Amino acid sequence: MRLEDFDNDEDKVIQDRLKRKTWNEIRTNDSWAIFKIMAEFVNGYESMGRIGPCVTIFGSARTKPEDAYYLLAEKIAYKISKAGYGVITGGGPGIMEAGNKGAHLGGGTSVGLNIELPFEQHFNPYIDSDKNLNFDYFFVRKVMFVKYSQGFVVMPGGFGTMDELFEAMTLIQTKKIARFPIILVGSSFWAGLIDWIKTVLVEKEATVSAEDLNLFKIVDTEDEVVDVLDKFYKKYDLTPNF
Repeated sequence: MRLEDFDNDEDKVIQDRLKRKTWNEIRTNDSWAIFKIMAEFVNGYESMGRIGPCVTIFGSARTKPEDAYYLLAEKIAYKISKAGYGVITGGGPGIMEAGNKGAHLGGGTSVGLNIELPFEQHFNPYIDSDKNLNFDYFFVRKVMFVKYSQGFVVMPGGFGTMDELFEAMTLIQTKKIARFPIILVGSSFWAGLIDWIKTVLVEKEATVSAEDLNLFKIVDTEDEVVDVLDKFYKKYDLTPNF
């Protein structure tokens, strides 16, 4: 089928990206993509290097301001900022907005790492004006989250939230990065996933070790989040950056 034979834009995009290309087309497109990727890494490193490591808050872009998890994320970010930690989010709406809002109200550092998406994503108004970064590539953005995070606070979310959570646990598990706190907020939300990890991955299939369950903590309140962060950094004689 030809491109014009498809009825909707999504089908046209799939057909265009998966169709066979000549070697010259592949080489030309890939070469230019390398420069764009390098530019995103350089800009990200330079910008985040000036800001310094913060605590990252993840969660759904779809969570509404009246939702209990939105309000909890705002409280968590507020307490985190008052404790001396900066806050990084994905820069968008929902839980990300709540995180930046809490940091802003707490007078703390509020960073947003935005991603260009066809829907859902737009930067929120609570990011510090000089700390709003934009990315085209998810993998570049993910490197920034991991490299410049003093901890992950993971609120209820969807595929993107799960992606970041398991990426961090994999990197720590395989010792590609040093360990840092991973805090899952909302025991009722995470209960099903954790039970599946324990009963299927650990006990039945033995695809992960029982010790890997120690890579994260599960909490329900803002005070517990700050307590986990503070205990971790006091153990290693480290302090927040702000």
